[in-house]
Amino acid sequence: MNMILEQLKRNLIVEDEEFNSIYPKRIQELDKKYWTPVAVAKSAAQFLVSRSGAKVLDIGSGVGKFCMIGSLVTEGHFTGVEQREELYRLSGDLAKQYSIPNVEFIHANITQIDFKRFDAFYFFNSFIENMSETEVMDDNVPVSAYLYGQYTQYLRVQLAGMPIGTRLAIYWSNTEEVPRGYIIQSTSFEGELKMWEKLF
Repeated sequence: MNMILEQLKRNLIVEDEEFNSIYPKRIQELDKKYWTPVAVAKSAAQFLVSRSGAKVLDIGSGVGKFCMIGSLVTEGHFTGVEQREELYRLSGDLAKQYSIPNVEFIHANITQIDFKRFDAFYFFNSFIENMSETEVMDDNVPVSAYLYGQYTQYLRVQLAGMPIGTRLAIYWSNTEEVPRGYIIQSTSFEGELKMWEKLF
């Protein structure tokens, strides 16, 4: 695994199967549906970290894949918030085991997070499981259409209150959580990854 981490630091290509080898088998099997692909994580992180030390929040960090990759390919600091305790603990344990720098994880619901602590945000549509039975990962947290609306509104309001220059990367979402003032700077991965900056 240390060789894979070094390859990421040197901006070399690392396949998802390689990176995912750090995870238990059952977690690896969820990768294609729930975890950010390595290439997407690299691209999003490099956009979000506009200066050394920029603080990035991953909204619904799962097993920490985006945060760990981001911390290896940029000079930013990555924080993941995850409400499933098992995934939160796994993320922290792996980051510690592999001495991955500038990354931390918080066990909390997104509505408990003060966005003003951060400079940029990553969102891989972690609310969608509230809208479709086929998207539900497990029965460890409550899900409902009401919660989808509540979380989406909270995210939109928090983003609206951020200063000009705030950066946002969204993967695989209809972007209804993006408030006015954020302008798309680029898209990639067949339009599924959208990068925004707050300009007014």
